[in-house]
Amino acid sequence: MRAQIISQVVKIFTLGGISTVLSFILAPLVLKFLLKNKMYKQIRQDQNAPIYIQLHASKHEGKGITPTMGGIIFWLITFFMAFTILILSFIFGGIWSFLNFVTREQTILILGSMMLAALIGMIDDIFNIYRIGPKGGGLPMKVRVVLHTLIASIGAWWFFVKLEWDILYVPFVGNVHLGLWYIPFFIFIIVGTAFAMNEADGLDGLAGGVSFMALIPYIAIAFLLGRFDLAALLAVVMGGVLAFLWYNFHPAKFFMGDTGSMTLGVLFGFLAMYTNTALFLPLFLFIPFIEALSVIIQMFSKKLFKRKVFLSTPIHHTFEAIGWQETTVTMRFWLIQGIAMIFGLLIYLLSVLKL
Repeated sequence: MRAQIISQVVKIFTLGGISTVLSFILAPLVLKFLLKNKMYKQIRQDQNAPIYIQLHASKHEGKGITPTMGGIIFWLITFFMAFTILILSFIFGGIWSFLNFVTREQTILILGSMMLAALIGMIDDIFNIYRIGPKGGGLPMKVRVVLHTLIASIGAWWFFVKLEWDILYVPFVGNVHLGLWYIPFFIFIIVGTAFAMNEADGLDGLAGGVSFMALIPYIAIAFLLGRFDLAALLAVVMGGVLAFLWYNFHPAKFFMGDTGSMTLGVLFGFLAMYTNTALFLPLFLFIPFIEALSVIIQMFSKKLFKRKVFLSTPIHHTFEAIGWQETTVTMRFWLIQGIAMIFGLLIYLLSVLKL
């Protein structure tokens, strides 16, 4: 048993290291491609977010040269390593079979959902770049919601019908059977997490740093549950996120784009359902949760009371509006995210493992 654990630790660190190296090689190539093809994110042509426009206009086409779609790095490296190692394991076996982390039981569904989310996000980014869609902002919100609901529905069907799984773990209480309610709950978690991560992608380094930290507890949980291939997959993703983050620190060389943020959001949603930790998500993804909540509160306040609660949403723009520097907001949000993540993992260990 001890030898198996050691070998799996070696596998996870090896794959994470390879991913990091390959991602750092790929990142400047992606940056060069994005700049050459002028893949700049456009600001929507309306006045619904004047504070945002005032604060960030210099980063967008017309006043700046910061391209979008940098999230290509971490999902492209993940897919490349997954399928390359899988093929090599079939051909040569040996070390490649040991390094292979593509398995039907642990990673196929998650990889498939990531691929679909990445493609939808890429289409949305491309539409935005070329000012296609409502007010030049990419795919309409309703279309994005429907497409991500379809991804979530596939996952819900797989869990509920194929795996006959309808359990939700409630901390310090135990597993609760949701029955048919598991399907809408599953869809809500996937779609909600995807769009929450998208809302957090608004400052240099914010979404990347939050994602990097959120991957830590999920790698730990996957390992503790004996799902070593899943832990290996997340280590590969983490290597890509690290390289992206290196180029996304302020002043960012490129933005993540929907192809990155929506992919990570869907990934975390599926991770929550696969590891039965959905109720821990508000802690593991505390900053995206707060960002999304601020948008919802603002929207309902404007609809019902015709006034704003926050100066601008997502809430990180409110802190900018009151005078905080972008880097100050990002680093303080990182600090809060780190504390929430550690607290969430501690609760998990105390409740699930009864330590």
